[in-house]
Amino acid sequence: MSNVGVEVPTEVAADGMELRMGIAIAKLEAWMRDYYHKVDHDIGSSGVRDLSMAELRALCGFEMSELDSLVLHDSEAYGGPGLRTALADRWTGGDVDPVMVTHGSSEAIYIVMHTLLNPGDEVIVVDPAYQQLYDIAQSRGCRITRWPLRADQGFAPDLELLRKLAASGPRMIVVNFPHNPTGVSITAEQQDELIAIAAESGAWLVWDNAFGEMTYASAPLRLPHDRYDKVISFGTLSKSYGLAGMRVGWCLAPRRLHEEMAVLRDYIALYVSPVLEFFAEKAVRNADRIVALQREHAGANLKILLEWAADIPELVRVTPPAGSVTTFVEFPQLPDVERSCRKLAEEHRVLLVPGMCFGDDFSSYARLGFGGTTTELTAGLTALEQVLREDSRMAAGR
Repeated sequence: MSNVGVEVPTEVAADGMELRMGIAIAKLEAWMRDYYHKVDHDIGSSGVRDLSMAELRALCGFEMSELDSLVLHDSEAYGGPGLRTALADRWTGGDVDPVMVTHGSSEAIYIVMHTLLNPGDEVIVVDPAYQQLYDIAQSRGCRITRWPLRADQGFAPDLELLRKLAASGPRMIVVNFPHNPTGVSITAEQQDELIAIAAESGAWLVWDNAFGEMTYASAPLRLPHDRYDKVISFGTLSKSYGLAGMRVGWCLAPRRLHEEMAVLRDYIALYVSPVLEFFAEKAVRNADRIVALQREHAGANLKILLEWAADIPELVRVTPPAGSVTTFVEFPQLPDVERSCRKLAEEHRVLLVPGMCFGDDFSSYARLGFGGTTTELTAGLTALEQVLREDSRMAAGR
């Protein structure tokens, strides 16, 4: 039986040993543990289609023989110089001081929250959100204030509400645009206003840029670092690049913060493997080519998704995303979306992520990802429509 939805301070292992948790179970990751590797078609994940090594080599123009000269020595706490320089050239105008290489953005989030936050601190976080962006802080004894994106307003961010919430002087404001799971974003002018709100409150602004490079109707937003000195941004190869298996990400922040983060990291992972950094550097140096390819593919899939949803408006409600490769779909006729998602996985071998993984207020929603192959998207949508019709008829007593 899955532990999804259960939040307890302790857990009992199979041998009866009590495991002290101190943090809520990550519902999304628990759902993925149950189903991610047991399905044939994935329309629930938040990344683009995975690249093969052959595709990566072709896009980046390197040969595997280049690995022959790689010495399998320790890397450095902030990342190897090759990858840090590549990231700096892309994101910080060549300045390597603000760059730390991490095991995906997940490690960066964990270390930042444990380094900066103390019991009693207030953290404002966009809602819904990736659970790690708030429950790590809550486990630290912080007070979590939600900045809701309201479904009845198309999940459009209400910056005036954020200004009112931030008047209390929070320690941290946490956002991600384009947003996971809805795919909504903000304009450059709205971003300026958001940065100003953080600066007026004196809060650290955490800018999760996981989907920052994957936009459709407008250019990607600039990182906020040039307009405010208390900014932390996260990036990853998992979402827009199709390189989730590398588990490589980065954290851009003031050098003094990285020095504090390194103290905790010394007890965790020490550094990222130089083998992974080799491939990651190639990807970052060729990011424009990789992201353009993935954006074109995702855009074509998005068109398929929106046409599918338009044909069954009585069963699904979709807010078209401005970026990312996910949308938060509402199922107005389903009384139990989680049950339908389990049925979809267990009987049809199709992955969809129920909205409860993003908070108790979203039980009638599911995250639908359209970044995978077109074949799995169309197969997944066909199976989903079948389940929707079956479960809606059952709910109506027909």
